[in-house]
Amino acid sequence: MSIKIKNVMYKEYVKILEFKENHFLDLKAIEIKPAKLTQTISALANADGGEVYLGIAEKTILENGKQEKQPFWEGFKKQEDANDFIRTIDDLFHTEQRCSYEFLLFSSKNLILHIEIPKTNTLIYASDQEVYLRRNAENKRQNEQGIRRILYDKGIDSFENQTLYNIEIEEITNSNIILNFLTENNVESEPLQWLRKQKLIRKDLPTVCGILLFSDIPQAIIPKNCGIKIYRYKTRNTEGFIESLAFDPITIEGDIYGQIKVAVEKTKDIVESIPRLDDCGLEKINYPTETLHEIITNAVSHRDYSLADDIHIRVFDNRIEVESPGTLPGHITVKNILEERCSRNGNLVRIINKFPSPPNKDIGEGLNTAFRAMKILGLKPPIMDQKSNSFIVYIRHEALASSEEIILDYLDKHEKIIVGTIKNICHFKSDYDYKKTIKGLVTRGLISHLPNAKGKNSAYHKVKTLS
Repeated sequence: MSIKIKNVMYKEYVKILEFKENHFLDLKAIEIKPAKLTQTISALANADGGEVYLGIAEKTILENGKQEKQPFWEGFKKQEDANDFIRTIDDLFHTEQRCSYEFLLFSSKNLILHIEIPKTNTLIYASDQEVYLRRNAENKRQNEQGIRRILYDKGIDSFENQTLYNIEIEEITNSNIILNFLTENNVESEPLQWLRKQKLIRKDLPTVCGILLFSDIPQAIIPKNCGIKIYRYKTRNTEGFIESLAFDPITIEGDIYGQIKVAVEKTKDIVESIPRLDDCGLEKINYPTETLHEIITNAVSHRDYSLADDIHIRVFDNRIEVESPGTLPGHITVKNILEERCSRNGNLVRIINKFPSPPNKDIGEGLNTAFRAMKILGLKPPIMDQKSNSFIVYIRHEALASSEEIILDYLDKHEKIIVGTIKNICHFKSDYDYKKTIKGLVTRGLISHLPNAKGKNSAYHKVKTLS
């Protein structure tokens, strides 16, 4: 199959030469050996995917008395000269997931080979049969432990299937959770027989998945790896701090089916305690429970249980953050997460669906349901962000701690508030938003303009009500 040639305009030509190598991008000269290049291909495919521009070399120049490295365009004279690179790279991939190629042509200069590497759901070895992983702008060769981590991240292997030594199987064969589960589902098998059939007991040892689902207190067995913490920060800052905590963090433990239910209820209660101002005054807000339920369920079901960290739910004045340990599994990225499917904990997801009123009854539709619920209420969609070792969903609720409430809270502590202060603490996007907010408060008789304050010194005070 022929590879297309893309004509590059001067602006893009300059942009490419100004690229800096990073976690997703590498620049290589054509002098590199094809086998050596596969280390970069392996590293990017085993991480988050990325791009390679083959044909960008560096030369050392003297500038202001100092030696500086300067990139320059030095590609292939003809397409066939890149065949060895393409053939060697293609030999690394054994599924439909493969690299894509295009040649870049600028003016009369030679051809640059632009290679796009996907985030794969398989382990990609370089030509030297070693496994590499991209971290920042480096390709790092992985040892056995590193390879195991990649297998977990990609969902090829799962920590949920690991057996736990020194733990008696009675921990899950004689728990209240398993006995109630079998009764409610009219299962006639004995617990031991049923758990073995579901691969939750192997070689007379309970698996991580079995403990998470059917131990009365999994946190006593896998400490710091399977709890949920909820925080309430009375701030809009990008990060919470101790001084802004409304109360000590809430810790939720127990089996994960029960954790989901409790976490959703606690979070909903906290969110609804944040008042919003409407024409009738301050009231509790109506928030999409489906969004909280689906995003928390997704965090519990798909987190990486091999990492010693809890799920963190942070309720701020203008958003909720749900952070789960581990990167997105397999080929899943922030861009394709609503369309593609890949489960890190397949057995856990399958079995929790057998519980009464399963939290994941519409398997594969959780985040889509969360997005739809936000849209129905006219709220902005959640934002998803992949960190180096965790995945965060931001559920924005700017209206919960409204500009009106911020102004009234300020006037509870001060005699007046001037225009500059209002704009500073409310972060209005436009003067229209500012004027609309002030007009609404004045119309409702909650604040009033100080008559002698004009222009930049305009100020308002709170209208005193009869008690």
